[in-house]
Amino acid sequence: MCETRNFMGFPINELTVQSGSGKGGILMQYRTMKKSGDSLSILGYGCMRLPQNGSRIDEPRARAQLRYAIDHGVNYVDTAIPYHMGASEPFLGRALLDGYREKVKLATKMPHWNVKKREDMDRFLSGQLASLQTGRIDYYLVHNMQAESWKKLKGLGFADFVAKAKADGRIRNIGFSFHGGTKDLKAIVDDYAWDFCQIQFNYLDRDNQAGVEGLKYAAAKGLGVIVMEPLRGGMLARNASHAIQAIRDEADVKRSPAEWALRWVWNFPEVTVVLSGMNEEAHIEENLRVAGEALPGSLTEKEISLVDRVREAYLKSMKVGCTGCRYCMPCPAGVDIPACFETYNTKYLGGGAGPASIGYVSLVGGAFSGNKPGYASQCKGCGKCEKACPQHLPIRQHLQEVRKEFEGPTLPVMFFMVKVVQRFFSWRATRNASPPAKGGSR
Repeated sequence: MCETRNFMGFPINELTVQSGSGKGGILMQYRTMKKSGDSLSILGYGCMRLPQNGSRIDEPRARAQLRYAIDHGVNYVDTAIPYHMGASEPFLGRALLDGYREKVKLATKMPHWNVKKREDMDRFLSGQLASLQTGRIDYYLVHNMQAESWKKLKGLGFADFVAKAKADGRIRNIGFSFHGGTKDLKAIVDDYAWDFCQIQFNYLDRDNQAGVEGLKYAAAKGLGVIVMEPLRGGMLARNASHAIQAIRDEADVKRSPAEWALRWVWNFPEVTVVLSGMNEEAHIEENLRVAGEALPGSLTEKEISLVDRVREAYLKSMKVGCTGCRYCMPCPAGVDIPACFETYNTKYLGGGAGPASIGYVSLVGGAFSGNKPGYASQCKGCGKCEKACPQHLPIRQHLQEVRKEFEGPTLPVMFFMVKVVQRFFSWRATRNASPPAKGGSR
């Protein structure tokens, strides 16, 4: 049974609530991707954090989890070449057999950092089609787009690649994932006829990266908006300090930390799909339930205020009180100041030393993006950033802290290892590449 509901007269996303056969009669909401007309589940399945058995994907369990979610209404599945050390795409190719490929819209990403010429774009896409055992990618993204990488791709013939791939059915919709600031997002959105974009968005990053402003801008331009990291890598789903939990306990309706975070994102009607890297059966059940209940505009003013207070409590516990406003940028010495502080804070907010170090060489060092490094050690101490900072942060002092945390003798080794791994992923993805499929049924 399906019924259409309208909310607040909002023109971008039409929502549909569809009943399913899950436990307790699970419902799923759908929002419309404006340019394609696709009706997409508001809960998307992210395949970056699948359950593992040792260092490998626990394939029987991961397949069962994925198919359970699809059977209960999830119809958007997202992956990329680097996920699970190159194993995510081939896993999905197998997991979506037996008719499941036809039930979902499949998304994956171009590793632009390894694109050196126009032919590389077709080569990567062919390899991905082969790994995924399909003739089309429904939603194809440029992975971790930034201003410099976009300029490079345009010069290599990106528009011609997309036009031909769309014409022969290999790609249905084209978009990009993004971790930069609002200014760069707007410039990229305005420079090409994108169908959608994917941004990091959660209540902690409300004013960081693309933020609320970027979300609303992209949606107003007619792009569908896919949200990644709604739980900030799981940090917002973990039990927090007693002070933070005390704020949550004031709510009239008791909810888990994860439910609060997801409901906050889904409260924005501009959001089309929210990706969740689900790998526990209980988490899947909870996310499916919340996806049937979290209507846009449904949080009360009191509840929104409560989440704002939780956010402030998190920010106070950070090493650096950086909001990501980017008034300190550009740095004359090339330091990516907001990225340095984001990585530093993530480590001490539960991200862990290992992932934070990898994130530092990837996000700050440019190992994945191909951009010039923006390391804290590049700081020349000019102080221009501190004069511009609305928070009046001692930025130079904090950059020295970041340097001590992440730039020891192992930094070059870490950078080299990350580059080797991502090059291996790219080689593996194209090793068995078949000729470009002509819009196959899978």
